[in-house]
Amino acid sequence: MSDRADKRRKARLDYINRRMTLASIATVHGVSEATIGRWKRAGKDQGDDWDVARSAHALAGHGVEAVASSVIEDYFIQAQAVIAEIKNGALSPGEKVDLLSKLADATVKMSAAAKRFAPNISELGVAQDVIAKLLEFVRTEFPQHASVMLEILEPFGETLVGVYAP
Repeated sequence: MSDRADKRRKARLDYINRRMTLASIATVHGVSEATIGRWKRAGKDQGDDWDVARSAHALAGHGVEAVASSVIEDYFIQAQAVIAEIKNGALSPGEKVDLLSKLADATVKMSAAAKRFAPNISELGVAQDVIAKLLEFVRTEFPQHASVMLEILEPFGETLVGVYAP
């Protein structure tokens, strides 16, 4: 097996079994993130969908609760990226408030779904719900403080996942 084929095989296993991000896999294997993305798309085109294999592996190995927990973790990673864009992007205050509102709504929906699929992670769901309600309150009552809330809630969200994730 060629070195490149071996890296591709190991990258696939890291994505499926270790649930690593494409960026992390690229760093570990010394290739670009774009290359990992091309390998993943090529696999899908050839009938080897890495995402389907990743979900099946998680479900087989740990059950629905582990999959739900993983989805929640992935959601918060994306939510943190949105928060970073709100903080650092060239958005108007109105656009920032709109994104915060949408993020709060998505968090409520994620919490509700998590409760249905994995009741034992409902503590995290309650914590998410409280944050969503707080964000909505600030958006409505104190929109001028939205940037301060982002500064505080971004690291606090990481803390909540660490405390409540199973």
